[in-house]
Amino acid sequence: MSVLIVDDHAGFRAHARRLLEFEGYRVVGEAADSASALVAARELKPELVLVDVHLPDANGFQLTSWLAALNDPPAVVLTSSRDGAELAACVSECGAHGFVPKAELSREAIDGLLR
Repeated sequence: MSVLIVDDHAGFRAHARRLLEFEGYRVVGEAADSASALVAARELKPELVLVDVHLPDANGFQLTSWLAALNDPPAVVLTSSRDGAELAACVSECGAHGFVPKAELSREAIDGLLR
């Protein structure tokens, strides 16, 4: 499955890339903000976009809604270093497949949300 990683911290993007590639995903790109994520999603057409909730130019919920409006929208999984319990309503409202805390990022966690 092809993945686009969206996070404003380069260190987390590198960590997520290594982890996801090790677990069999094909990371096709990275973006540091919502604007570049939309451009990358249109060009790369990933099947999955891993989106940080807190981005510098728009939050991950807004970006998820914009991604859903694309002609061939990718699945979106949101992530954050914060606990997802406080974000549950926003996650479901924006159309994301779910939420995985950064500390729990794994293929198993993502695949569980995409079923």
